[in-house]
Amino acid sequence: MRMAKLALVTTLLSVVWAQTSDSKPVRLAIAGLNHGHVSGFLRSAEARKNDVEIVAVYDPVSELLAKYAKSNGFADSLLYTDLAQMLDTVKPDAVAVFTDTFAHEKIVEACAHRHIPVMMEKPLAVDTKQALAMKEAAEQYQTPVIVNYETTWYPAYPELWTIFHEQKSAGEIRRMVAETGHSGPKEIGVQPEFLAWLTDPVRNGAGALFDFGCYGADLMTWLMDGQRPLKVTAITQSNKPDTYARVDDEATILLEYPKAQGVIEASWNWPFDRKDFEIYGERGSAITSNRGTVLTVHLPRQREETHKPPERSPDEHDAISYFTAVVRGKVKPDGPSSLAVNVVVVEILEAARESARTGRTITLER
Repeated sequence: MRMAKLALVTTLLSVVWAQTSDSKPVRLAIAGLNHGHVSGFLRSAEARKNDVEIVAVYDPVSELLAKYAKSNGFADSLLYTDLAQMLDTVKPDAVAVFTDTFAHEKIVEACAHRHIPVMMEKPLAVDTKQALAMKEAAEQYQTPVIVNYETTWYPAYPELWTIFHEQKSAGEIRRMVAETGHSGPKEIGVQPEFLAWLTDPVRNGAGALFDFGCYGADLMTWLMDGQRPLKVTAITQSNKPDTYARVDDEATILLEYPKAQGVIEASWNWPFDRKDFEIYGERGSAITSNRGTVLTVHLPRQREETHKPPERSPDEHDAISYFTAVVRGKVKPDGPSSLAVNVVVVEILEAARESARTGRTITLER
């Protein structure tokens, strides 16, 4: 009887905790301010005060901290130039990372050690060594680590999974094509601190190859259910050397799978913004455009149909919704944002960089 009562009390406490945790905003710290996407994220967070509360902001550059404090109304008490001090003093529920890609490893390891969930902007790392170090830290301390891609939240993508994996109505995947990029970071006017590291081959990993090649690698790895390609071949070009002296601005990556191929077209030279994706199976195809709001599907014995996909579920509507669901334990990280998929993404990007450098096809170790 006593055990039954104890079990009942434990259950009731769990329910109360879940209701409380869902009713209170996630206490979120920002780590880094030199990634231009932070501006849009902070605007979204300000409009989502029931979901997230910004409790601290870290950046090693005091001038950058002051700039964002002024534009976002952050009190001085929220500002830190020391990461460990911020984490230990504030003890946030979660951390959103907006640094250059090279700095991800340091922040993830610091957060994982303290069991603080992390979300960073894509890609995960500049090389496989960094990616595996973050994976090891996340697994050792049982701490969620996810990677945010704008494309993850596009309405069309759940339907692609349904067509090719659940219904299997288009047959096995045979070819995928990703067209991603814009006219260039300088051309679209990104912040100077953002441009500085995007054009640094160490802090970014490469130029357009990493900046936009990661989108296609992420979607293809996800749709291939985590399968690593057998071989990677890539070419890069510098069409604007006066602007991008140290990194590529044009990249094409070819992925070879046992029965499929992937083509990733990543560029800082598109005449307009692109994040389009095509997938072809044995018996059908699906093509997304206009940021995943338009989907054209052609299946056997059916006419080609173009439609607007439905809105995403509440927990997968956008980065904030998903991250808060992960932090609250409502959702287990999976799909394009997951660490498992993104370790493979970095393997692909690193192999593509080496292929472009040497002019050889790179075979991934099995």
